Amino acid sequence: MTAILIVDDDINILYLVKNQLQQAGYVVFQASNGTEALHVLEREVIDLAVVDIMMSGMNGYELTREIRSLHDIPVIMLTAKGGIEDKEAGFKSGSDDYIVKPFDPKELIFRINAIFRRYQKRSDLLIKLGEVEINQQNFEVQVRDQTIILPLKEFELLCLMASRPNQVFTRTQLIEEIWGLEFSGDERTLNVHIKRLRDRFSQLTNDFSIKTIRGVGYLVEVNNK
Repeated sequence: MTAILIVDDDINILYLVKNQLQQAGYVVFQASNGTEALHVLEREVIDLAVVDIMMSGMNGYELTREIRSLHDIPVIMLTAKGGIEDKEAGFKSGSDDYIVKPFDPKELIFRINAIFRRYQKRSDLLIKLGEVEINQQNFEVQVRDQTIILPLKEFELLCLMASRPNQVFTRTQLIEEIWGLEFSGDERTLNVHIKRLRDRFSQLTNDFSIKTIRGVGYLVEVNNK
């Protein structure tokens, strides 16, 4: 599961953001100041941090610099300071994005998803699920001695879920990631693509399977032999 750390001394912001992120399928850790945040980062595997600037003791700029020096994870600054100088300071300290309060929690989720896409593109282009290899560079799937070329949306959908095996993706997440925010269709399009992937790979391999999490979405499960 993808884990996100929220750092803010406003308990209302912590509650709001935590609820939204959990509904989007993320595991959420919280900290009310920089020192507490660094302790969480020492104990837990965190994939992204959302950091407020105006905190007592260690401010958000200082915390972001500390995170970037110790951990290879993206950082989003969430703050009431919206001046261009403040944004400049935020990016110079190492943040990947900057959101000004008040904000729509859905916008935060969109930006988090966009950052994960950018980081994914910089990561290893070869995804392995048992003996199945998904090559994001040439858009091929290799199942032992057989090479498979998928339709683009099926390939993108498989890559996204396979890049984080055993993580539950909500239907909304998958539609936004693969078809975009302006997609005018419905969940039936997603369901059809999932069915095609299942039908195709269930005949070729048992190294992985696509599971339905009723009422939520889907996940790729690696089958241990």
